[in-house]
Amino acid sequence: MKTFDERNLLPEILPDDPMHQAKRWFDRTNSEKWQPNPNAMTLSTVDKNNAPSSRIVLCKYFVADPGYIVFFTNYNSRKGKEIRDNSEVSLVFHWDNIGRQLRIKGIAVYSPSSESDKYFASRNRGSQISAWGSNQSQPVESRSELIKQMNNKLDEFDSSGTSNEKEIPRPPHWGGIRVWAHEIELWMDGEDRVHDRARWTRKLEINQDNSFSTSKWIGTRLQP
Repeated sequence: MKTFDERNLLPEILPDDPMHQAKRWFDRTNSEKWQPNPNAMTLSTVDKNNAPSSRIVLCKYFVADPGYIVFFTNYNSRKGKEIRDNSEVSLVFHWDNIGRQLRIKGIAVYSPSSESDKYFASRNRGSQISAWGSNQSQPVESRSELIKQMNNKLDEFDSSGTSNEKEIPRPPHWGGIRVWAHEIELWMDGEDRVHDRARWTRKLEINQDNSFSTSKWIGTRLQP
């Protein structure tokens, strides 16, 4: 007769702060390279008409305490404009090779300029020039027209004497987005689809410097 495994994949007593557990998953998937692009995550936003839009972006910083995720983008892109209109976003990491998933809901705010400047300076010169040359999400007549646009920007920097990649400044329309988590769900694959799920929520109160004061996390185990 079939019986279900009663072992717990998550601790029976849920941890007080789920971000540290999530960070351990994130760090391990990145260090052990269980699958390509383990820092890839689905970012979902909504437009002025509440129509959703999703795309893959790369998590560059996972800060467990106080609890936010950072990615970088063109602020004038579709996602950038939608975040300006509605700062509530969601993120999903799905690590299929290890049967784990991380879902986050949060409030998106611009990173401090120092964080954006530091990351931009670490990019290779071609990526830096692309950030200047691409009007992200805007129509372009053809691929050849896009390449011409990029080469014009390359010539512009070459003629100005910026031969060293660190001399290329960060565009004002490009930088980091911090997603401060107010809801997080940890999911682990279980035998016979008896998965293990738990969700935590907390309250956020924005400060003048775009950081947040936070309440304690409240955790709840969920049925699969």
